[in-house]
Amino acid sequence: MTAMNHNDKQDELAHKRAAFQLPKGKVYLDGNSLGPLPVAARERAREVVEGQWGDDLISSWNTHDWIHLPATVGDKIGALTGAAPGQVVCCDSISVNLFKVLSAALKMRPGRHVIATTRDNFPTDIYMVEGLIEQLSDAYELRFIDEQDIAGGLSEDIAVVMLTQVNFRTGFKHNMQQVTQQVHDCGGLMLWDLAHSAGAFTVELDACKADFAVGCTYKYLNGGPGAPAFIYVARAHQQYYRQPLSGWMGHASPFAFLPGYEPDEGIRQNLSGTPGIIGMSVLDAALSVFDDVSMKQIETKSRALMRYFLQCLETAGLSDVLTLVSPHEDCRGSQLAFRHPHSYAICQAWIDEGIIADFRAPDILRVGFAPLYLRFTDLDDAVRSLAAIVNEKRYERPEFNQKNMVT
Repeated sequence: MTAMNHNDKQDELAHKRAAFQLPKGKVYLDGNSLGPLPVAARERAREVVEGQWGDDLISSWNTHDWIHLPATVGDKIGALTGAAPGQVVCCDSISVNLFKVLSAALKMRPGRHVIATTRDNFPTDIYMVEGLIEQLSDAYELRFIDEQDIAGGLSEDIAVVMLTQVNFRTGFKHNMQQVTQQVHDCGGLMLWDLAHSAGAFTVELDACKADFAVGCTYKYLNGGPGAPAFIYVARAHQQYYRQPLSGWMGHASPFAFLPGYEPDEGIRQNLSGTPGIIGMSVLDAALSVFDDVSMKQIETKSRALMRYFLQCLETAGLSDVLTLVSPHEDCRGSQLAFRHPHSYAICQAWIDEGIIADFRAPDILRVGFAPLYLRFTDLDDAVRSLAAIVNEKRYERPEFNQKNMVT
């Protein structure tokens, strides 16, 4: 592990660590579930509550431009995901946004009645399809296709393919450009869930000719727990796109207060009710941590961190104990997943020592690598702790085997 100091000294992103409030004595390997608090976000929270809301009250919709915040934040996220301005808006949650996009996509492909996804997609994505189909009186079908052979599962009755680019358990990453082209070749529309992509590595929505995308902002984008999600609708589709949750903020003239709904012609149509300004303002500030770095730099460091972690595991004699289930780095996101029959207890024992990772059922120890604040020396400490837990079987202690509600 002698490469540690050399790597940290040469880290182009080392200065970004100071942009986060990081608890002393902890190594955070769970930024793929909840990003840590950016200092700018902490300051914005105080500003928007005490100053904007507290002092300026309702006038803040104009004086602080609250009304345009969903589009402003959306364009910032678009810049991180390869989308030109005017195609991303920040609103609601991934679940709600999936309902909007899937409904609109089905209308854009009349005569096709299948929504296709993978069986190991994140459950909420599947649940939303099931709920939508129930609302449509079962006139539509949910079909599962093989994650490793998307092309082999495509057919001309599929209206839309919905895939999470990075598998939440294993970290397997789809080739966005290749899969999107395969779906288009069959006449279908492509919807990407970027929950484990946005802010983690280079994403090129426009270049890959994606039709739609959704994503959350509380993971690698560090927007905070329950931070608002986002929707991408390619500009070429916006004139045909009609989502069903026709709330007043998506109206072409919301303050005309007309009795009939007339949707905005652009991406703003995806707004429904009044946006949560406090959370969105905090997210807006959190995104500033990306201002002076490129996604290419972030992706390069992500790969280096994962390589180093695997080297440390091998040096510590843990490679044969923890079974790596993530694919090669060319086909994975910014996480590593390991299988072990006691993975939950191992994770709890690790957390007890200040190394915070997470567990995914049934037996996955998941380690996230967020390059803006994670150091190579952190990985040294993490593996040293992990080796002691495994070799001494500390995970057998009863307190580490008590299942928490949130795992």
